[in-house]
Amino acid sequence: MRTAFIQQLIEEARSNEKIFLLIGDLGYNVVTPFAEEFPDRFINVGICEQNMVGIASGLAMNGYNVYIYSIGNFPTLRCIEQIRNDVCYYRGNVKVVSVGAGFAYGSSGVSHHATEDIGMMRTLPNMVICSPSDPSEARIITHLSASYDGCMYIRLGKAGEKEIYTQPYTMNIGDIHCYRESTGKSAIIASGSILHYAVNWVKDNNINTAIYSLPFVKPINREQLKALADKHTNIIVIDEHQKSGGVASAILEQLGDLYSEGKLQQFPKVHRLEIDDQFIYIAGNQQYLRDFTHLALNNTLFE
Repeated sequence: MRTAFIQQLIEEARSNEKIFLLIGDLGYNVVTPFAEEFPDRFINVGICEQNMVGIASGLAMNGYNVYIYSIGNFPTLRCIEQIRNDVCYYRGNVKVVSVGAGFAYGSSGVSHHATEDIGMMRTLPNMVICSPSDPSEARIITHLSASYDGCMYIRLGKAGEKEIYTQPYTMNIGDIHCYRESTGKSAIIASGSILHYAVNWVKDNNINTAIYSLPFVKPINREQLKALADKHTNIIVIDEHQKSGGVASAILEQLGDLYSEGKLQQFPKVHRLEIDDQFIYIAGNQQYLRDFTHLALNNTLFE
């Protein structure tokens, strides 16, 4: 997914001379092609992410569309105050890009578990939250971000994520994408690379359910969500994030508003497959930690 992002960013930078990339002393194999082609629009600021946000804010105030890139929590939780005050407050044209969402860097321990980032970032006014599910969605979101004038958080997987979509598609900011149609009562909403697991599990278990990708956690297209909730009475949300403030929280908030406004025919049952309120004290690869935290679908959810 990170390779798809940088490849698309290079394509965008060739036609947009205002695109600028900052990194926090990492990812050389990935970002080197950008640095070599656009040396005057690339800076390795070193291991000082808070300063990186300040530099990005200054560049944005001078007309640049700035991307800051680092691992999981480092460009988000570590510098949340700078993002709030220097970027979001001014509606700065800054894109915060984190690589290694959820447990992607699980073997490095809890300091590298990016499992609270959505909750923190989506509380910030003016911030768009993106969580692509595969390389093709990462490319689409990168393309959209290149022409979007404002703050955006792009939450990427690490590397090796497989393409889920066989056909290209278009989307606008906030869209929910239907991967698999169904006339049944159930629907899965997945955000991020865990969609791949959901797709395979449904296929292997021959479950009659619709599957939706949520590439945007903020904003969420309310009309599309309303149509989904009117059609499906049983919704399963799966997300590699803490339950507090995660994707299911965002969906429930929007459903609650729609229901209180009298715009929903029914309030669907919503199952939250997210991380319970805990730190994960063990190290392991991504799939091991998903299993450890019970991020797994089961047949009873569809009864």
